[in-house]
Amino acid sequence: MRWLFAAFIAGVLLAPGAASAGEYAPLDCAKAKSAAEKTICKSYALGQAEARMATLFGVATSLVAMGQRGDLRDAQREWLKTREACGASIPCLTDTYATRIRALADVIDGIASHGPY
Repeated sequence: MRWLFAAFIAGVLLAPGAASAGEYAPLDCAKAKSAAEKTICKSYALGQAEARMATLFGVATSLVAMGQRGDLRDAQREWLKTREACGASIPCLTDTYATRIRALADVIDGIASHGPY
């Protein structure tokens, strides 16, 4: 069963697409104000990272125990500060997203490893 869960997550996160970042990123690109937000909206790869991160965050917050949701949301707010500190630096934003995606995937993997199967 764990491999089914992993396959589902991989399918959601790795689904190919030819859209521009602004067409699918959870970030509202029409309202992008900061340098980081504008850079994410102009970059397909960063838009894809934003979508992956948002998906993982949504899955993780729906799976963790109620008491852990606040911690996960607090960590997300701190991560957003880190992302914003990158400004328009694509390498910084890329690394920041990779770190957050790994952290959220670890949360989900931890839950899956203790699953009811």
